[in-house]
Amino acid sequence: MPHWKAIAATCSRLGIEVTRPVEAHAVGGGDISAAWRIETDSGPAFIKTARVAAFDMFEAEADGLAELAAPGTIRVPRVLCCGCTDHEAFLALEWIFFSRPDAAAEKRIGEQLAQMHRHTAERFGWHRDNTIGLTPQQNARSADWIEFFRERRLLFQLSLANENGYSGELQKLGQALALRLSSLFRGYEPVASLLHGDLWGGNWGSANGVPVIFDPAVYFGDRESDIAMTKLFGGFGRSFYEAYESGWPLAEGHAQRLKLYQLYHVLNHLNLFGRSYLERAIGLMRELLD
Repeated sequence: MPHWKAIAATCSRLGIEVTRPVEAHAVGGGDISAAWRIETDSGPAFIKTARVAAFDMFEAEADGLAELAAPGTIRVPRVLCCGCTDHEAFLALEWIFFSRPDAAAEKRIGEQLAQMHRHTAERFGWHRDNTIGLTPQQNARSADWIEFFRERRLLFQLSLANENGYSGELQKLGQALALRLSSLFRGYEPVASLLHGDLWGGNWGSANGVPVIFDPAVYFGDRESDIAMTKLFGGFGRSFYEAYESGWPLAEGHAQRLKLYQLYHVLNHLNLFGRSYLERAIGLMRELLD
């Protein structure tokens, strides 16, 4: 159980008054951190807690939410404070009441995501590293997208996989794909779009019909990366894709590149959750090398 007195005192020092005895109720969270609803002097808040070492991860998430909020295209939870006590790290966000997304909300997020992707940078990457799940995500900036993806996405995940005991065919196919990566980008030059970075169905919701995105792994990269993730585990319907394509159609050859971007996430799941993702990773590599 978190040390709520220490958290409340730290929140108060950071500008979020919690003077009453903390009433905390566990809510649905993930594998990375515990999630709670607490009552503050200005109303309820959503708070994540984890070990002290998770502070950098929470701080990067807070920075990512601020980055996503900057263009004013898609709503994100407002960061209340991010801090650390002697016992745990925490991130406090505004409490949002979600409802089940309908086709109208899916259309809106498709339109808004296309607008957000038009917010671009001069180089690929971001000003800091962050995480994708619990895995470090390297974001050192580069002017070359193919080099960025090869070194900081594909080869990094393959290196982790090798350390985790996944050698053999996975590594052989992965190295071959790294050498042939440029063939997937003939006639296509991606711009450095602002990306959510982990946009699966569990990382967005609807607040009275207004789309909200959260739990990001932000960086600037090929916008097709976000679209690839939406198709990997489901959670987005036809209205979303039609609206996105209407706002900014995908380029020729995107179907193969979507497999490449999905591979990054499948490799990450292999490294996080184990062998059940091995055959899927190998299958995607074979398709890309055909």
